[in-house]
Amino acid sequence: MESTSLAEQSLSDEDLIALRRAKHELESPALAMKLASIVGAPLEKLLSRMPAIANEKVTDATQLALRKCLQIALRTLGRQDGATPIMVPDKPSNLLHKFAVATTGAAGGAFGLFALPVELPVTTTLMFRSICDIARSEGEDLSSIDTQLQCLTVLGMGGTSKADDDADFGYFIMRGALAQAVSKASSEIATKGFTAHGSAALLRLLNTIASRFSVQVSEQIAAKSIPAIGAVLGAMVNTVFMDHFQLVAHGHFTVRRLERQYGPELVKSAYQTIDIALDG
Repeated sequence: MESTSLAEQSLSDEDLIALRRAKHELESPALAMKLASIVGAPLEKLLSRMPAIANEKVTDATQLALRKCLQIALRTLGRQDGATPIMVPDKPSNLLHKFAVATTGAAGGAFGLFALPVELPVTTTLMFRSICDIARSEGEDLSSIDTQLQCLTVLGMGGTSKADDDADFGYFIMRGALAQAVSKASSEIATKGFTAHGSAALLRLLNTIASRFSVQVSEQIAAKSIPAIGAVLGAMVNTVFMDHFQLVAHGHFTVRRLERQYGPELVKSAYQTIDIALDG
């Protein structure tokens, strides 16, 4: 109990509240549970009914979507060099991005799986832009290679696998699993330039993120696979999809902001003690 109070006392009241909120955001109900509450059916059954070709389409579309996001990141790197830093970052435009993906979701609801190759890259790019916006609002430098890759990894943190069931360490396990790949990819881009987008390190990072993100995409597609789901419900599914990753982004970049201020170990320790309060 004493160690708990020491960890909490090390953070200001305002930052402790921010960390508590980040914990809620990072450990909010899984995407599958949120989608199931909308469509009124367990996604496990819907996933089992999806044809094998659907899984192939999800994998291909996920890879394409992440590559497009990476191209955006590499194109925009360095554009802010020499710019005057913003001391008080503006709030992110979460509602604007949700409205945008709701529009693409309406199309997806109308055309179903056939719309996936077109819709997913657009939806994912919009989510990536929203994640970057959130990162900026938490004081991240978007001209930094590491920040751009951190924004990309949020798409790989959107859900926990069975290996990440430990509630105390789930977020840090996911983050740690991606950290080495991010570090190697960042180093390659820094030393070899932007042409490294086809390098082994970046491909490994993309594959790691894609393997996790495709699970969330499959759940999204399953929710839209109900016959006659229609444009309205399709828009709702996409909005929940965006909201889920926005929460993860807010939580992740809040933790990173606090780590820059207090150090990683202290923030991790405080994060873990907050779990007791959350369960209560």
